[in-house]
Parts: sequence; structure tokens; C-alpha cells
Amino acid sequence: MNSQQWELSKDDYQLTEQLKQARVKKLLDDPELTTSRWECVVQLIAQRMTSSREDVRSPHVWRGVAAEFLGTGLMVLVGCGACVGGKGQAESVVQISLAFGIAVSITMWTVGHVSGGHINPAVSFAMLVSRRISLAKAAMYVLAQCLAATTGAGVLYGLTPGPIRGTLGATVPHADITAAQSFTIEAILAFVWVLTLFATSDANRADLSRGAPLATGLSVTMCHLYAVRLTGASMNPARSFGPAIVTNTWTDHWVYWFGPLLGSALAAILYENTLALNPQEGDLL
Repeated sequence: MNSQQWELSKDDYQLTEQLKQARVKKLLDDPELTTSRWECVVQLIAQRMTSSREDVRSPHVWRGVAAEFLGTGLMVLVGCGACVGGKGQAESVVQISLAFGIAVSITMWTVGHVSGGHINPAVSFAMLVSRRISLAKAAMYVLAQCLAATTGAGVLYGLTPGPIRGTLGATVPHADITAAQSFTIEAILAFVWVLTLFATSDANRADLSRGAPLATGLSVTMCHLYAVRLTGASMNPARSFGPAIVTNTWTDHWVYWFGPLLGSALAAILYENTLALNPQEGDLL
């Protein structure tokens, strides 16, 4: 599945938005421009606002919101469930890594055709930065993801016996690393997640065949194997937010928001401006 099919499945209104942007870009690039560039920028902003309003009214976007809620909730329930009762030994790290990686892959395959399979506010933010979705859609997705993560953690709390419940896998930095180090690690992890997603869903690459969910899940597994014992390997603000709410665990919680958001934005910018193929290059692969 290519990136347009993966991210914009059934979003007919998005084609209209792209046409609007193309018209504004043509105006900006016109050497005989009669109106000021600022007026063109105002036109683009107005069209963005129109797109956001269309998103709020779109039944498909609301289906996407429901899909994000379902996917994120299941991912948190299963992934954090693998953290419950663990003792931090090597086998526990492997268990947690596989659980989150497989959960991400399965949920992306399950809901990706409806919502794009973000299941992570950092991914939605990257899509916004790369202008693949509107501000309204990004906000709706992030809210759904956070509510779903809280719900998933709440269900896990109710299903887990008290003696082994602990903090439900809430992400907390290791005692021997600083907040700045945790922030950097989380930024790098989210960078890997988003870069992998963008690379494996590039519409112009002919060497891929619906591999985005599997590749993304493997990247999540890899990042967990590296950082579970350092930061908890969140790379997903919603995944950290849900258990934090339910267990009231907020140690350096800010790093699990600002780190992944920064890393995902950098990955989106890098891929879109440096690594993305144009159609002519894609035909050569």
C-alpha cells in the first residue's frame, strides 16, 4: 500500500485541499505576481482553516478518530500488560520489546486503512508538520489517542492483581541518567519510528509492498531493546500518558512529550526534503 493509500484512504476532500495548495503555490512562484506574497499566504491559511472545518464535518475523519481510539487502546493494553510483573531482567526486556513491536504492527494493519494507523501523537504531529493532515484532524487524533491510552491503562489496572500491578509499565527515566539524556533518547526513538514509517509508505518507491506496519513494528522492537532500561522506550506520548494518569506517576513526564514530538518533526522534515523520491526516481527502482 502506498503512502497516499495508507494515509489518505477515502479522504476525497484531501484531493481538493491539494489542488488548493497547488494553486496557491503557482501564485507564489509566478514571476508576474500581481498580488502580494502576504496575500497569498493569507489565502493558504484560509484554505487550511477551510480544510480543518471540512475535517470536523467529515464522517470518514470521525471513523478515523474511532479507529485511532481502538488501535491505541489495544496497543497500550497489550504492550503495558507485558510490563506488569517484570523484574527488569534480560528476558523481560525481550518480552516487552516484542509485545510493543507486535502490537504496533497488528494495530496498524487493523486500523491503518481507516485512519492511517498513527496510534501515536508524535506520528500525528509528524503528519501535520509534513502537511499530510490538517490541524483539526491532528488535534482530534491526539485527543482520541490520549483518551484511548488512559482507557487501555484503566482496563489493565482492573484486570491485574494488586500485588503485581506496580505502575502498569509507566515510563520513568533510569535513576542514573539525566532528564536531558532522557529527552534526547526519546527524541531519537521517535525519530526512528517516524522515519521508518515515512520511508516504508513512500508512494514513489517500487520496492515496497504493504510493508509499513511490519517495518514500523520492527523499528519499535529495536528501539525497545535499546532503551527499555534507560527511559522505558516510550517514543509515544499517549503510551506514557495513559499509565501516568491511572497510577499518578509523573517523574520527568515532560520528556515523553517534548522528546518524541521533536524527534518525529525532525524525521518528517528530513524525509520530505532529503530522502523522499520523486516519481521519476521511483520508476528506476
